[in-house]
Amino acid sequence: MIRHILLIPLLLPLAALGAEPTDPWQMIEKAGQAAHQLDYKGIFVYQSGATVSSMRIMHMNYGPNGEFARVVVLDGSPREVLRQGNDVIIYQPKSEKVMIDKRRLQSGFPAVLPKLSQDIKSNYQIRLAGTERIGGRDGQLVVLEPRDKYRYRCNMWIDRDSGLLLKMAFVSDKDEILEQVAFNQLMVGEEGSNDWFHPEVQRGKDYVMAPEEKVSPATEQTDDWIVSQLPPGFRKTEQVRRAVPGKAFPVNHLVFWDGLASVSMFIEPVAAGMAPKIGGLSQGATNIQVSVHEGHQILVLGEVPAVTITQFTNSISFRK
Repeated sequence: MIRHILLIPLLLPLAALGAEPTDPWQMIEKAGQAAHQLDYKGIFVYQSGATVSSMRIMHMNYGPNGEFARVVVLDGSPREVLRQGNDVIIYQPKSEKVMIDKRRLQSGFPAVLPKLSQDIKSNYQIRLAGTERIGGRDGQLVVLEPRDKYRYRCNMWIDRDSGLLLKMAFVSDKDEILEQVAFNQLMVGEEGSNDWFHPEVQRGKDYVMAPEEKVSPATEQTDDWIVSQLPPGFRKTEQVRRAVPGKAFPVNHLVFWDGLASVSMFIEPVAAGMAPKIGGLSQGATNIQVSVHEGHQILVLGEVPAVTITQFTNSISFRK
């Protein structure tokens, strides 16, 4: 008994050092950092509605030289994505050629969690909900509950060892899983050279660089339309004009954000002879709505409920 009592002062500091974060907001923040800072490789599966695809990822952080990632699509038509920071090159076969498309994109899974902001805390409640085995690793389930009908519930399983995001799912108000992505194999902490950072060469095919899309800043003050009466909790974070090949006029692209979910809005004049498509489409968590108003085609899409997309569509008004 005395021996056990004497050990208590020694055991308590050791337990404290190894204690896991108990604040779920801190766990999300740690997961966001881990996706960029750690070295890892594995295979993850993405499911949206009836669409299922698996991808192999290898990610390395070389400190001052930055982070590098290579993603290889394992199903269907071959495709590879090489990412250095936010610079992305996509290699995709097309007939007898391989198109090389250079873009600047946001990071993909598992680096999908945003930096914590007051937006996300205002629009979602958070709670811990037990643990589950994901890809052979113990995942702590963190649940983001929406405070209203304009966003989905988001379930996140975070590795209790590395802090890396293992699985993420968007869930409807009827508890239906609409979209999810999860590792089924994962290895963390194997650093090496960057010899792996190149696509597999496809013999007999020419490599052709796709033309880069021209993007320029834009503001509503120069347009004949305004966007107001947004769904609660969303704010505009970006507005640009995109020169899209094959279109007579630039396309206005606006992005709105609630701290987790984003919605894109595309506005363009209806050109002479153009037959715009009107209607809506749902696939997994993504909803799309296309409409025409005052000689403009408006396309709104995002991983949010249909009611949110409809309110965005109705938020556009034209100056007289």
